[in-house]
Amino acid sequence: MADALAQAVRQQLGLGRLLPLGTEHDGAWVTEHAATAVLRAAAKELPEVRVTALHIDLLAPDQAAEPTVPAPPTALRPGPLRVAGEFLAAAEQPLPTSAERLRATLYAAATDRLGLVVGAVDLQVTGLLDEARAAHATQPPGGGGPAGEASGGAGPAGAEGRLGPRAGRAPAAARPVSDATVEGRVAGAVAAVPGVARLAPALGGLTRPVRIEGPRAATEAETPTATAPAPARHAQVQVAVAAGHRAVEVARAVRERARAALLAEAPGTVTVAVLVTAVDAADRATRERPEDGRGPQNPEATESAGSATSAESTADRA
Repeated sequence: MADALAQAVRQQLGLGRLLPLGTEHDGAWVTEHAATAVLRAAAKELPEVRVTALHIDLLAPDQAAEPTVPAPPTALRPGPLRVAGEFLAAAEQPLPTSAERLRATLYAAATDRLGLVVGAVDLQVTGLLDEARAAHATQPPGGGGPAGEASGGAGPAGAEGRLGPRAGRAPAAARPVSDATVEGRVAGAVAAVPGVARLAPALGGLTRPVRIEGPRAATEAETPTATAPAPARHAQVQVAVAAGHRAVEVARAVRERARAALLAEAPGTVTVAVLVTAVDAADRATRERPEDGRGPQNPEATESAGSATSAESTADRA
C-alpha cells in the first residue's frame, strides 16, 4: 500500500502544473509535462541550441479569468502564460540570434500545435554547446551531463528534472471501460473523436478516464418539473491527442461529444472539463496506431512519452 501511494504521488507530481488550454470558454487544460514535451521536440529541430530547462506558468496570476466549467483539482485559471527556458547555444552563431530563433520556435509550438495563450517567452543562455560536449566527453561512465541534461532531458525547472525521468512518463492508455456504465458510454463516444489517440487518465484514479459528478444515468436522474429542475452533472475527461491535431481543437470536440453523450442519458445541465495528458509524436503515432485508427491496443506500448504534434493540417482544423 505504501509503495502504491508513493508511486501515485510521483505520478501526480510528474504531471507538473495543469495549464489552461485556450481561453476560459474552452474548459480545457493540458499537463505541463505534455506541453513541455511538445516544446522540447520543436526545439530539437534547431541544431544550434539545446534546451536544458523549461517552465510554464501564468504570466499575471491576478489577472487570470474564472473558467466557465469546474476546473480539475489544482488547475491554473485561464490567462496568458509565460514560458521560461534555459538553453545552451553554439558559439559560432550570435547568441541573440540563437535566442530569437528558439523563442519563435517555442512560441509557435505552444500556440499552433497546442493552443496555449502565450504572453511571454523568457530565455536564458546558461552555457555553450562546445563546452558542454567537452565536459560530457571527459565524464566517467554513468556521470551526468551539464545541469538539466541528466537522463530524462529536463532541467531543474521542469517536472522531469525535479523528479527523474520516470516520474514524468506519459500516461498509458486506460483499460477499456464497460459500456454497461454511463462512464463507459461517454468514454466510447470520446474515443471516436478525431484527434483522440486514446483515453489516458493521469489525474486522480489512473483507471478512470471519465469521472462524472451528479446523477450518472437516466435511471438516477430526477424527472424535471417546474419547481425541481434536473440536477446538474459535471464530467472530467482525460485524453491523449494524436499527432497532426491541435490539442485545443481536439479538446473542444471532446467536450461537445461528452456533453451530447451525457444529455442522451438524461436531460439537464451538463458541463465538461477536458484534460490533455499527452500529445503523441508523429513517429510514435505511426508505430502504435493500427489501421482502424482507434489507437494502440497494448497499453504497455504507450509507456514512452509522446512529444510533439505536426504543424501540418493546423490551418485545416482552425
